[in-house]
Amino acid sequence: MSTSGLRNIGPKSAAWLRQVGLHTQQDLIDTGAVVAFVKVRRAGFKPSLNLLYSLEAALLGCHWQELPVARRQQLVAEYEAIIAVQPLKRPGPASGPVYSTEVVAPGEGDEPAQDDTDLLD
Repeated sequence: MSTSGLRNIGPKSAAWLRQVGLHTQQDLIDTGAVVAFVKVRRAGFKPSLNLLYSLEAALLGCHWQELPVARRQQLVAEYEAIIAVQPLKRPGPASGPVYSTEVVAPGEGDEPAQDDTDLLD
């Protein structure tokens, strides 16, 4: 089954999962909810903790709001432990520096221009 067919996983979340290489329910099972959430965050997406809870609940086959508070806290602690060891990197600039170039036709610009005062000397 694809991740888009899993309970609690909407189209946007399923797209994020696909973009980090998690295409099927088995991929999610093999990866686990916390690591899947970390992968989504490391890819530059900004999911809320509800995605973490939804991933875990999808693995358990229940609604994400049915997860006990203690389990939610444990998931967050596992996530924070991973981030403490390998912090999320801030994305760099969208592109590199911009440089402008000037195209000069052959023969033009080879020598400095002279103004009329130079010709009078």
